[in-house]
Amino acid sequence: MSAAKETSSEIEYLARALKAPRIRDSAARLAEQARDAGWSHEEYLAAILSREVSAREASGAEIRTRAAGFPARKSLEDFNFDHQPAIKRDVLAHLATGAFLAEASNVVLLGPPGTGKTHLAIGLGIRATQLGQRVLFATATDWVTRLQTAHQAGRLPQELLRLKRYGLIIVDEVGYIPFEQDAANLFFQLVSSRYEHASLILTSNLGFARWGEVFGDQVVAAAMIDRIVHHAEVITLKGSSYRLKDHQIDSLPSTRTESTAE
Repeated sequence: MSAAKETSSEIEYLARALKAPRIRDSAARLAEQARDAGWSHEEYLAAILSREVSAREASGAEIRTRAAGFPARKSLEDFNFDHQPAIKRDVLAHLATGAFLAEASNVVLLGPPGTGKTHLAIGLGIRATQLGQRVLFATATDWVTRLQTAHQAGRLPQELLRLKRYGLIIVDEVGYIPFEQDAANLFFQLVSSRYEHASLILTSNLGFARWGEVFGDQVVAAAMIDRIVHHAEVITLKGSSYRLKDHQIDSLPSTRTESTAE
């Protein structure tokens, strides 16, 4: 066996041992390029390892995205800013860097139905998975159901501790369905457990002044809002539903009867 073939076989064996088959492929593919360009051994090795790391990061992000439970895949790049011209793009660009996750800060998206709140929440969530964060997405009612199940099983503290290990939890549709007192208390515990520890993204069709109606208790609602907005970026979306733009319907009833900026 020639020296070249021996080296190739050894690289293949080592790549399998490291469970990194892409190293084997990159080594072969980059070898001729390295010789032609006169790369040093260090440059050649760096190029191979760089491709392996990039591939692993992409694979990890895909796994985290699938595990997050997003109802659909929506990116920040696909968001229709023409329908929401008042949104500050520099604010979203900063949020997309993931700095708010490192600071355990929150994002609150307020606005009428169909204005893009869930789209932005998913887009930021997918971006978080690409930055290496574990993410979970569910509606407010689904989160309450999950907490009720843990509470009834006597495992609420363990469940809250487990959820705290997720860098980002997304709570969609706060305010669409009012909570009973027990449910409101459970939701408050979720918010409190993450305060200054890990991030939340919440979407709601109601302004903060109306949250007392949702949670059935002004005191609980005030304490919850206090913890959420202490370290948070609050973004208000306005206008009519994007989903109705081609149906000659100017707005939904809720967009005519309440203000989300309260």
